[in-house]
Amino acid sequence: MKTFDETLYALLNDVQVTTKTETINVADGLYRILAEDIVSSVNVPPHDNSQMDGYALHSFDLEHADTFPVSQRIAAGAVGTELENGTVARIFTGAPIPPGANQVVMQEDTEEVDGQIRIKVKANPNENIRKKGEDIQVGQTILKAGTRLRPQELGLVSSIGIGAIKVYQPLKIATFTTGDELLEPGEAPQEGKIYNANRYTLSGLIPQLGFELIDLGRVEDTLEATVDAIAKAAEQADVVMTTGGVSVGEEDHIKPAIEQLGSLYTWKVKMKPGKPLAYGKIKAQKGTIPFFGLPGNPVSAFATFKLFARPYLMKMQGASQIKTNPIWLAADFDWPKANFRRDFLRARITNKRQESVIEIYPQQGSGVLMSASWAEGFVVIPEDTTIAKGDKVAFYPFSTFV
Repeated sequence: MKTFDETLYALLNDVQVTTKTETINVADGLYRILAEDIVSSVNVPPHDNSQMDGYALHSFDLEHADTFPVSQRIAAGAVGTELENGTVARIFTGAPIPPGANQVVMQEDTEEVDGQIRIKVKANPNENIRKKGEDIQVGQTILKAGTRLRPQELGLVSSIGIGAIKVYQPLKIATFTTGDELLEPGEAPQEGKIYNANRYTLSGLIPQLGFELIDLGRVEDTLEATVDAIAKAAEQADVVMTTGGVSVGEEDHIKPAIEQLGSLYTWKVKMKPGKPLAYGKIKAQKGTIPFFGLPGNPVSAFATFKLFARPYLMKMQGASQIKTNPIWLAADFDWPKANFRRDFLRARITNKRQESVIEIYPQQGSGVLMSASWAEGFVVIPEDTTIAKGDKVAFYPFSTFV
């Protein structure tokens, strides 16, 4: 068996990053991957400005007096004139500091006396002033190619006036279903058959990452039909992904189909759930297309997508950051029997005795899909390790796991 780390390293070492890019509006950029650096052509802020509503003055004047006439009013978006000696300017948050002023006093520290403004604090040069370029400076690279754009990155790009960005085109992931034992939701139950959960798990996981899903539906459970489906999928997509059917049984056609169209590597990984994993390459007219064969058990399919397919696909999409650090919390469970495989337990955070701790779903079988729905992430139990209640364990939220 390969270890988890060996398998992930082998996959990531084989990734070919897409070269397909497009230019889109910033408004459409959520969770897209930048294909080029973003360099600012402006300063942010573009001028010294007031941090709050109040009065702008020169601190020298405040050292000699505490009451001043108001010589001008400056709102956000307006530009004031040079400040007259011995006066203050009424100023509002975000408004440019007028020439001749070097301090802003917030209005709570002032009072009106006979039509003038009395200042109740001492001189303090540069107080309550945001300096020009203190956030971003002209020529500064604010985001690197490979950055996945969250809402805060979209705001950052917008803050320097950029309206269009170059990003990688979303990968197209083709999936289809085989297996005479499968029923589609809505069909009447039949003896010996099960409902197709994996199809709809993948149809949620793939678009969630920003990829384009090509669902080719159900394929007749024969070698000829499977070969035809995989060949067609490879011409339409950047990656082909299936679940189950990669063993050596007479009814498992994925393995011989992939070997007929390219090359296939099947690995047994020292992990639970998700021991069987297949990865290969399909020869298509447009080039070589990666193939993922995830396990057929629902939790195993979910876990191997999160743990192996997701980082592979994100790197292929051009993302530079594909790993995350765990949250370390106390276990609210015992795991007394060490496993030679690495365990990925479905778990969630709960509060007990005013402390955040990790609890696990009571049934951890690879067919118990309820465990993945109940959970918020994986607790990772290293190989040959036992856990006692109170021990610190590594928790990886589903949304951020490698």
